[in-house]
Amino acid sequence: MDLAFLHPLYEHPGPWASVYVDTSRHTEATPHERTLTAQAAADRLAEQGADEPTCRAVRDALSELRHSGDPHGRALFATGGEVLLDPPLAASPPGALSTDWSALPHTAPLLDLAGEDPVCVVAYIDRRGADFELRSALGSRGAGSVAGRQWPIHRTSTADWSERHFQLRVENTWEHNAAEIADALAVCQEETRADLLILVGDDRERRSVHERLPQRLHDRTVETRSGTGSRLLDEEVERARAEHVHRRAAEELRRFKAARAPDADGHIGAVEGVPALIEAAREHRIDELLIRPEGSETHREVWVGENPDQLGLRRTETKPLGEPRPWSARADDALLRSVVATGAPALSVTAAGPEDAPVGGLGALLRWS
Repeated sequence: MDLAFLHPLYEHPGPWASVYVDTSRHTEATPHERTLTAQAAADRLAEQGADEPTCRAVRDALSELRHSGDPHGRALFATGGEVLLDPPLAASPPGALSTDWSALPHTAPLLDLAGEDPVCVVAYIDRRGADFELRSALGSRGAGSVAGRQWPIHRTSTADWSERHFQLRVENTWEHNAAEIADALAVCQEETRADLLILVGDDRERRSVHERLPQRLHDRTVETRSGTGSRLLDEEVERARAEHVHRRAAEELRRFKAARAPDADGHIGAVEGVPALIEAAREHRIDELLIRPEGSETHREVWVGENPDQLGLRRTETKPLGEPRPWSARADDALLRSVVATGAPALSVTAAGPEDAPVGGLGALLRWS
């Protein structure tokens, strides 16, 4: 997950109110029910120690969500009486409402709720061209089309010389159209930054386009058996997207496990556990942070200072780093702040299944050994 959108949070001092709310039933809920949810969030934050202006800002922002069309949920991060970030979620959060008042924004749930939401381009292909559709957990929209050569496109069954010549022209038309579709699809992927391409159509047309895509896109392209002109059901798209998330998480876990072993020079390219990760974060060595949110160490208490690399297992460890009065924070949130500052990505490996790595739910691939 690219965490750049979280930068505004770390440009302000805390403490922070972090709220995750399920909006999947907002259209069915009465105005009174939505008002009660907003007030419940403000009341919970007040009980946790939040100041009144911040509680009011959260309550007002949640009340305004009655006008939103978020199909799953919304996260809100507020401090100093202002909501500074309110990203939509790609999955409904567990429970209707959760609140947290802490020194750092509680951003770790975003990895599962908003992070691995692969955007995909669905290409509906036939011999004449293709229509592109951009799909995500938040909805779908048209993403362009390609109109190839329209004649000749149909083969004949006769075998005289003139018909064979005609069929060759048909083959040339198909190849030309497949190349145009592949070129346009590559451009569409680059412009939309889609994670996944889904090709829909007859076998021959799908394969022809797939083969002509740039090599960099082959691993992120899948084909379906749906017939020409059909439209994928939401369930089919969700299945393809879920399989993509699983493959990505499993691949990163394999890389992580391999990197834990010393290489020929004795260098280790991955670490796990809070002590090793804090050391790597201080040195700006984390290349990718891996989190299993239910891990036993994700909520472990660490100590942080004003700067992202001021981290310690104990309060006294931050003084030599220039922070005499640190605050306690969750390990996962502190490490996420650190990788945001250095531009490293983070990934939830929940989708890979019940694996034994990383230990305690926190691990990292390193930038250098």
